[in-house]
Amino acid sequence: MSHQDSIADLPQSAAGDSPPTVRDIGFPDIMESLTKGFADFKAHPSHVVLCIMIYPVVIFVAAKVGAGHDILPLVWPLFSGIALISPLVAMGLYEMSRRREKGLSVSVKDGFRVLRSPSLPAILILSLVMVALFLVWLIAALTIYQIIFSGAAAQSAEEFIAQVFTTEKGLWLMVLGTAVGFVFALLVLCISVVSFPLLLDRRVSALTAAKTSFRAVLSNPQSMALWGLIVAVLLFLGFLPAFVGLAVVIPVLGHSTWHLYRKVVE
Repeated sequence: MSHQDSIADLPQSAAGDSPPTVRDIGFPDIMESLTKGFADFKAHPSHVVLCIMIYPVVIFVAAKVGAGHDILPLVWPLFSGIALISPLVAMGLYEMSRRREKGLSVSVKDGFRVLRSPSLPAILILSLVMVALFLVWLIAALTIYQIIFSGAAAQSAEEFIAQVFTTEKGLWLMVLGTAVGFVFALLVLCISVVSFPLLLDRRVSALTAAKTSFRAVLSNPQSMALWGLIVAVLLFLGFLPAFVGLAVVIPVLGHSTWHLYRKVVE
């Protein structure tokens, strides 16, 4: 690799820690981001191996552990809550799109260049926030279940399914669980929609990245709501065929998020 390529591997410098400028975007910008994200995926599909090997395995193991310890109510929150940390999972994909945009070579190992980023401390701080939100979501989901069913925990998957789908309390569980989950998802969207790509691209603090992400959502409420809906729907579709769809959904969304960032942040 040439010296110039090595320099290009590093995030661009920013003027101190001043807040980046946030642009207004619309539906065409979101569609273009998705189109470019899919183009990145088609150009370098080999890195999908990371998703095939890691992402579904983590979900299956987490669900198995949950069921094995009689905490069946956490199985679905584990599935849905993975979306809360998906921005963290996609860090390597952002880096690949960044390199391709600069005309640099791209391969599977380039996803790990994030570990050499000067912004790594800030990335780790923001990552810990995402993981903390994920854990709080699990605690909240379990608490809601225990309150509604007054400690009468299901002893089998069949009993749990019957509780949720055939009782009035089950209906309340779905309504309240969905409402609380929406709040967590909205918070994560506000914090992370452009913050992780920003940390890869510029030398700013975790706080500045998070604030910029919040400003991006506040400046583009309708567009960001649409983006959040698209992410939720695609992740749900990716879960359906035994998680196989995630092998396409995760890379496409990861690459698209990078291009969305480039549209939003100046």
